Amino acid sequence: MPLTDLTRDECFDYRSEAKPPADFDAFWDRTLAQAPEAEPAFTPVDCGLGQIRVQDVTFTGYDGAPVRGWLHLPAGEPQLRGCVVEFLGYGRGRGLAHENLLWASAGYAHLLMDTRGQGWSAAAGDTGDEGPGGAGSVPGFLTRGVESPDTHYYRRLYTDAVRCVEAARSHPEVDPERMVVTGHSQGGGIALAVSALVPGLAGVLPDVPFLCDVRRGAERAALGPYTEVATYLQLHRDRAGSVFETLSYFDGVHFAARATAPALFSVALMDPVCPPSTCFGAYHSYAGPKQVEVYGFNGHEGGGEHHRALQLARVRELIG
Repeated sequence: MPLTDLTRDECFDYRSEAKPPADFDAFWDRTLAQAPEAEPAFTPVDCGLGQIRVQDVTFTGYDGAPVRGWLHLPAGEPQLRGCVVEFLGYGRGRGLAHENLLWASAGYAHLLMDTRGQGWSAAAGDTGDEGPGGAGSVPGFLTRGVESPDTHYYRRLYTDAVRCVEAARSHPEVDPERMVVTGHSQGGGIALAVSALVPGLAGVLPDVPFLCDVRRGAERAALGPYTEVATYLQLHRDRAGSVFETLSYFDGVHFAARATAPALFSVALMDPVCPPSTCFGAYHSYAGPKQVEVYGFNGHEGGGEHHRALQLARVRELIG
């Protein structure tokens, strides 16, 4: 597998030219102000685990829609814990109750958010997406509702993610001051958005984040999902300006510039899905304390379990 983009040194020198819309902050203030709030439901689930307690979570997301998740807690007497909220990669749903036990095994509360409308790849989902959007989008999510930031799919998903963190903070066994958000690929991009939209986080762990420096990703990525944008513009040749204007409201570069919690990024130099320069675009824009681990000979899998070990150590420092 060859390098897909810039060399390591070039990535450290690279700075994104992406500019936020003039009303970026006002758009997100308005979006979150309009999103309804309601008490989340936590329902115990017996899935045969002896050392982990599982709760089926339902909370209110964008436009009042119900969003699902799994909360994993260590077995034993209830006590106040730090919490890791995790967002999923493109196409994945929350899966089954007995999956994804790493963070609870380490002693933390772990809330895994389902992804609306997704869940066809590797793990099934339970949250639908009935949001507005024009006809003719390329299969996937990057062009769904791309006619306007008001109708775009990621407006709904990012709002869900903010409400997910708020739901976790409301749980009686979660310390609201000890919250870390994380995710791989799409999940990393969502974590970056949340890091800007939710105050008071203790840490952010974005792995090979998607949805960063989006125009560059659409121009450079060899594999989807960024290629959905290129496919759309092959037909709609006159819409490039408006498409990238819409997508700029959801670009991790702009969220990173507004985030202050300590962050640990990961980037892979042979990544054909999220070109490493796009990840570095967000990393260099990140306003808070930050560190990046670079995996020179890996693709979109990034650092894998080697990086999980670094994350476990970092989370122990932050909330452990």
